Amino acid sequence: MRLYTRTGDKGETALIGGKASKDDVRVEAYGSIDEVNSFVGWAISCLNQEGFEDIVQDLEKIQHELFDCGTELANVSKKERPYELSEAIVTYLEERMDSFIDEAPELERFILPGGSQVASALHVARTVARRAERQMVTLYREVGKINPIPLKYMNRLSDYFFAAARVVNARLEVADVEYERSARVFRGSHKKKEK
Repeated sequence: MRLYTRTGDKGETALIGGKASKDDVRVEAYGSIDEVNSFVGWAISCLNQEGFEDIVQDLEKIQHELFDCGTELANVSKKERPYELSEAIVTYLEERMDSFIDEAPELERFILPGGSQVASALHVARTVARRAERQMVTLYREVGKINPIPLKYMNRLSDYFFAAARVVNARLEVADVEYERSARVFRGSHKKKEK
């Protein structure tokens, strides 16, 4: 099987149920989702799995969900079909972030992306997820009726990457680097209150 098809040589690409220019906002959006997925793969490869099994499991799950989101955006078929993505993937990320709260030090100031190698990979994934989210907002405004779950998922996913990066640094005993000119911007404790 050849890996090249020559079908994109004139600047167009196939969608599910149609074609689009390779610089179309739809293609840009699912291309950015693909970039996020690649950085997630990099983060997985950087993790020493001992002590990080839960995060590796999350990241592998996320890779499949990112592929699902990209497929959703690539679908321009006029056929009615039920949305395959559900609110459950968003809820799962929220539950995982809630479980991370007590692991990382209390956050008082802005931090710089980085610390350990894997945390750095997660921060890159976070920023590319934000770019994908911005592109999706443009797409949703231009096109209208699209499954809202991928946009909500990308919004929550970037938060997950931030939380996971901080937990990875904490488990590796690598301190987050505070932005040196940051005021104290996070008021009150992010820790769970004692009952």
